[in-house]
Amino acid sequence: MTLSRFAAAGALAAAVLFSASAQAAPRNVIIFVADGLRSHSVTPETAPALAAVRSEGVDFANSHSLYPTVTTPNSSAIATGHLLGDTGDFGNTLFVGEPLPAPYGSSLAGIEDDDLQLLLNQRFAGNYLGETTLLAAARAKGYSVAALGKHGPTAIQDVTSRDGKGVIELDDDTGGRDGGHGIPLDPQITAAMKAAGLDTLPPDRGLNGGGGSFNMAGVLVANVEQQNWFAGVATQVLLPKFKAEGKPFILLFWSRDPDGTQHGQGDSLNALEPGINGPTSKAAIRNASNDLQKLRDALKTLGLDANTDIVVTADHGFSTMSREAHSSPASKFAYRDVQPGFLPQGFLDIDMSIELKLKLHDSAGSEVVPKDGFYPRRGSLLGPDPAHPQIIIAPNGGTDLIYLPGPDAKARAAQVVEFLTRQEYVGAIFVNDALGSIPGALPMSRIGLIGSARTPQPSIVLSFKSWSTGCADPEMCGVEFADSGQQQGQGIHGSFGRQDTHNFMAAIGPDFKAGFVDPAPVSNADWANTLAHILGLQLSDNGRLRGRVMAEALADGGAPPEARAVTVRSEPAANGFVTVLNAQETAGETYFDAAGMPGRTLGLKP
Repeated sequence: MTLSRFAAAGALAAAVLFSASAQAAPRNVIIFVADGLRSHSVTPETAPALAAVRSEGVDFANSHSLYPTVTTPNSSAIATGHLLGDTGDFGNTLFVGEPLPAPYGSSLAGIEDDDLQLLLNQRFAGNYLGETTLLAAARAKGYSVAALGKHGPTAIQDVTSRDGKGVIELDDDTGGRDGGHGIPLDPQITAAMKAAGLDTLPPDRGLNGGGGSFNMAGVLVANVEQQNWFAGVATQVLLPKFKAEGKPFILLFWSRDPDGTQHGQGDSLNALEPGINGPTSKAAIRNASNDLQKLRDALKTLGLDANTDIVVTADHGFSTMSREAHSSPASKFAYRDVQPGFLPQGFLDIDMSIELKLKLHDSAGSEVVPKDGFYPRRGSLLGPDPAHPQIIIAPNGGTDLIYLPGPDAKARAAQVVEFLTRQEYVGAIFVNDALGSIPGALPMSRIGLIGSARTPQPSIVLSFKSWSTGCADPEMCGVEFADSGQQQGQGIHGSFGRQDTHNFMAAIGPDFKAGFVDPAPVSNADWANTLAHILGLQLSDNGRLRGRVMAEALADGGAPPEARAVTVRSEPAANGFVTVLNAQETAGETYFDAAGMPGRTLGLKP
């Protein structure tokens, strides 16, 4: 694929708006994030550009998303090179202490939101992650930096730059399109967009933007129009700008597909098959691949390809969602927008409130009465007084974060864990180390969730059950329970099953080996450390939970380090429930494959 004549003309028009430098540029980097891309879903037929990078460059076959396997936690790891215990980005939805100001008004924050991230920075010492990001470090050394794509994770990449004068940041919120304020754009960028024939506001998702309902199928098209706009800005405006300026650059492109389409696809309403393996999900994978090809074509056209490293990663894998757990009390009530007998969103919250005899409130503090057909949609506050809840539940798809803010947290934790061990939809349980050892659960420190975080640490983290529908490759037909708004048969992620932890990772360019399959375990926390090593940048060490330099993948690197398989088991609960963790250790780092009760976690080797 090559740039069209129109695109080439736009690139030339954009270039003349920027001053050129005679100095040759040092190494450049493109970071391409294909949100929700499973490692095994990439083939030359489904995703030729993605497959080409993997086969021609480095194939990180033993790759890992960080758990919880949701977007903003992994965005924080990609950005900083630190594990979640340091970044404090434990989920897309977090408990943040005192309720946030209007229009949010809740102590539970959905942080895939640029404006809300600004509030978190203000609350947590100017940088809620507590670490310097790769893009910020590059910007401080004179690099041009840009991040564009899906709102939320894109802005995290230079989390403290919010005035439009540092990183060039474009996402769904640019110009207030998606209801937020957006990060301002330099007028030069806006002028270059107009010169290239591009709208200065991103389009919405159009027919890709709806998820259907319990009795109506979701979307049947990929997110092509919106992503074409982002690709146009990258190839016709930003790359020509960087070429003209003669400065080294890092450009991050966060592709909403395949994630957004897999979440909302309408190929499998209320059925587990084909799930996220239908034609619409495959079109979304191809859409992301096409955008990567456009970037590679633009680099070649501009003469930048020989001096640019391209790294490709996914924040997490993906699963098909199940809502059938017939032992759950929440499934017995009738809701106007839930298939009869299926789990509603917030099913764990409902079941826990019934079991522990605690009043249930939504995240804004309003009482929720399931027998009247209502359920919590964005998390829950349990207890008689929502202003002083005894239990707080933050939903994160295949994982729920539970916070126990009261003085009786140790006693309450034991009670909650005992309840969780008896639920058929629970896969794995982890408890904050400060609450002591509890049978059936492993300590959170064992999976890198206890560190220097500025945000409140969860008290309990639970992964929901996952399994396979029985195909030849279990990772490609994974299913899980999840606390989310999708319908059965649509896509979800967040669990500790291998179908969610096995993300796609590959790299190509002058600093990487060619045609190399890396057998060593790697993760999203390794990208920033590896790229900082290549570019000679210094990342922060406020916390000690850092990834490693993937030296074996570099052109001048040696053999892959040896890895050792590790299995850790909790003490059994009274009913026999155990949490088993499969991990790999190499080069001083630990990588987490899967965790849970045997028989309840896809990919677990007990």
